Parts: sequence; C-alpha cells; structure tokens
Amino acid sequence: MKSFSFSPLSDKEATILILGTMPGTKSLELNQYYGHNQNNFWKFMFAILKEDFSNDYEIRKALLQKNNIAVWDVLQHCERVGSLDSAIKNETANDFETFLQQHPKITTILFNGQKAAAFFKKYVPLKKAYQLITLPSTSPANAGKTYQSKLEEWRFALGSQRHNPDRLHTY
Repeated sequence: MKSFSFSPLSDKEATILILGTMPGTKSLELNQYYGHNQNNFWKFMFAILKEDFSNDYEIRKALLQKNNIAVWDVLQHCERVGSLDSAIKNETANDFETFLQQHPKITTILFNGQKAAAFFKKYVPLKKAYQLITLPSTSPANAGKTYQSKLEEWRFALGSQRHNPDRLHTY
C-alpha cells in the first residue's frame, strides 16, 4: 500500500527539526503526527518542555511552534503494509534542500529512531553543517529501552540543543 507523509509542522523561527521516517497507519487515519496513543512522542514533548499534557492536536502543534521546533518525516512516500519501518519499500525522500533553505535558523536535526537517520543519510546531501542526533524511537514497537531511559535521552538532546546550539557536526 502506498503511503504519503504530511506537510511539515514548521515556521521560519524553527531552530530544531525532528524527523520521523513515515507516519504509521493510525497517524495517517487521524491525519496527525504521532497519532497512535501508545507513541510517546507527545508525552515526551510536553514533559521536556514543562507543559501540561494535552490530547488536543492544535495545542500540540502550538507547543512545538512556541519552542521553535519543526517536525517532518524523512520520506515523502513509500510502499508499506502496516506501520513498521522495517516494512518500508520503494521509498522517496522529501525535498530537504528546499525545506532547509526556507528554514535557515535550523541548526539541529533530531532523528526519531535509527531508520529515520538511515534514510536521511541515504538520500539527503547536506550543503551546510548541522548537529545530527539519532534518538531512540518513540514508537511502541521500540521496546528495547524503558520509557524513562528514552525520555532522558530526548530530554538531554532537546535541552542541550535549545541552550547550546553552537555545536555543529555533519555526518
């Protein structure tokens, strides 16, 4: 089944870009990033950014915008049955050259899982230096680490980038 990603959640003030691989079945059904209620992405964002949790998607998007965080997916479309990244075939990447030109304040790119980082490295040549950080997937399918250990890795990465964005590296 061919799946298509969403438009990015972003504005010109974004300094951090968080990239997933491709929306899962539940996210596509709801037309929301990280729509599966067992995905920890939104729980992490509210906890790290010290805001009261909300299920309201408009509040969720506003939280990211208020904190200069953009969200998108590495892939524009692919074929996949189900929601697992391991099932992705015939993928095409999003247009990062244009996106990054239109968002010049982005200095850090965080990957929500190993597959997002792998697809990005496979398809996206970078023309300038960015801090690239691969984090554990917030997906319920990623059971290799505890909720708390994943939250701490996300907290450290987001906290250090929001307060010290000058450490730039390329892959």
